[in-house]
Amino acid sequence: MPAGRIAAVKARVGARGFSAYISAAVERQIQRDLLEELLQANEAETGPIPQEMHDRAAQAFRSAEALAAQEHADEAGQGEDAWHGREAS
Repeated sequence: MPAGRIAAVKARVGARGFSAYISAAVERQIQRDLLEELLQANEAETGPIPQEMHDRAAQAFRSAEALAAQEHADEAGQGEDAWHGREAS
């Protein structure tokens, strides 16, 4: 693994969390690989997914990502918003 990536992971999770972080990343990649294999096998058996269905799924995914990003932004902003309008005691 390149030294820059090692440093980035350690900066994010600390030296003690490095192994768990890498393990989780490998697990996600294995899941993606298995899903890709399943999708390829399904396509070989039933044919390609119709473009309309593909487009609808892509739009649903984009909508879900946008909603998650907005919720994350709202959560990040709550800490700041909690202090607005308060007076020092």
